Amino acid sequence: MNHVTKVGFGVALSFMTLASVARADEFKLSNNQRISCSRGLSAGKLNTATCKSYAYLFNAKTSEYFRCQVSLALTRDNKEVINVQADGGCTKKPRIFDTDGNYSFDATETEPPNTNSFFGPGGYAIWASDNASQKIRGCITISSGLGSDISKCLDMTFQ
Repeated sequence: MNHVTKVGFGVALSFMTLASVARADEFKLSNNQRISCSRGLSAGKLNTATCKSYAYLFNAKTSEYFRCQVSLALTRDNKEVINVQADGGCTKKPRIFDTDGNYSFDATETEPPNTNSFFGPGGYAIWASDNASQKIRGCITISSGLGSDISKCLDMTFQ
């Protein structure tokens, strides 16, 4: 019976070790959600308001992230709401660091119309750091105005 107990304890310890090694990915939401709204007048005195908001979901283990957007358009006349439309989703973006680790991040977004959006609807910046070492990378993505985004990342130096 003592042998069975030792084998059972060894198997349980092995599973606990494997569980700690196979760490699950941890996702973190950006702290800088923004919202921008615009209004327009249509024929027949219809008012339309459109609001968009962006957020980023970051995989703290792999440094992959998702850019998420939600929008709401509301059309009304002087008496009632005529139409409400909502849309949204997340787009997967590439890794910021090549290897898995334990990372922190933050993000910010320009809102159109904006003096920073020279070629299109604006851009965004992602900052990511390694929680285990003095390592930080800044990435900026802007629209080229030709249908594609240009993105560059730079490792920061410490002086």
